[in-house]
Amino acid sequence: MEINDLRQTADQTMRALIQRSHRGPDDLGLDTGHRRPTPGPGEYLVRVGAAGVNFADVMQTCGTYGGGPQPPYVAGFEAAGEIVGVGADVESPLPLGTHVVGAGPGAFAQYMTMPAAGVLPVPDGWSDAEALGMVLNWATALAALKPLGEIRAGDAVLVHAAAGGVGQAAIRLARHYGARVIATASPAKHAAVKALGANEVLDGRHPGLTAEILRLTGGAGVDAVLESVGKATFETSLAVTKPFTGRIVVFGAASGDAAVTTRDLVFTHHVQIKGLHIGALADEAPSLYRSLLTEIEALVSNGVYPPGTPQVHSLADGPEVLRQLEAGATQGKHALDPWR
Repeated sequence: MEINDLRQTADQTMRALIQRSHRGPDDLGLDTGHRRPTPGPGEYLVRVGAAGVNFADVMQTCGTYGGGPQPPYVAGFEAAGEIVGVGADVESPLPLGTHVVGAGPGAFAQYMTMPAAGVLPVPDGWSDAEALGMVLNWATALAALKPLGEIRAGDAVLVHAAAGGVGQAAIRLARHYGARVIATASPAKHAAVKALGANEVLDGRHPGLTAEILRLTGGAGVDAVLESVGKATFETSLAVTKPFTGRIVVFGAASGDAAVTTRDLVFTHHVQIKGLHIGALADEAPSLYRSLLTEIEALVSNGVYPPGTPQVHSLADGPEVLRQLEAGATQGKHALDPWR
């Protein structure tokens, strides 16, 4: 092979984390010669500056994420970086060189494609890593609180897993909109959650959790619950939500699936239960999704949404970061740098 051919081949490859089975993060490995993707219609090609790590990534490695990719695949789906290519049929494309944050398959790599309609420009003065979470964590929290959770000033909101990326965003947003926040997290994370503005922080695994929430609300219960834990907290969520007017927004099941029957809803738990998957919302209700992104941009401009402070790891450390996330040993947002 000629030297020029070698250079051309190198230009077409990249470093990426490949999930090779559904046996979890232990079967996630680094490939230094993976083929670089090409943007399709309606897509940008992005040089990834930082990739966000989410619990959904853990679920995908185990094959428990609904509609998730089949191995082998490039892992990850959230990133921020520089637009270096534009596919066909992109309406009013952003200029090459613009830094954006968005979602798409294969984020744990040096290059990925993103649907152009779902990206946001990285705010001026922010790094790529600081912008992570805008279109996933913050959009999920905002959707759960406003259009689905219907919170108003004075409402009491219960936020489970409050030390995670969505939980932290939810606390800031709920307080901004005038709600009282009762948060759950493991005891080691209580100080950090309290510092975000939660009015009360409780141990989500405490056997007396339901009674304590009812005590804190004078027996009335909460107006809305952000439920991402699932089996371990779902009975509490049902028990502490106000009858008929209370809303439970379900967007995760980190501890496993919880079951609720039609009989439960008719005779025992008279609550509103709403499901949320931010990717499905973007696909099935695009105008609503765009309104969320518009509001997030306003929150950034008004200083309500500050730059993120993720812990950034090298790409090769991705499997260990996912293992720690799976074990509940992380706090806040984590990210991977594919260039180190």
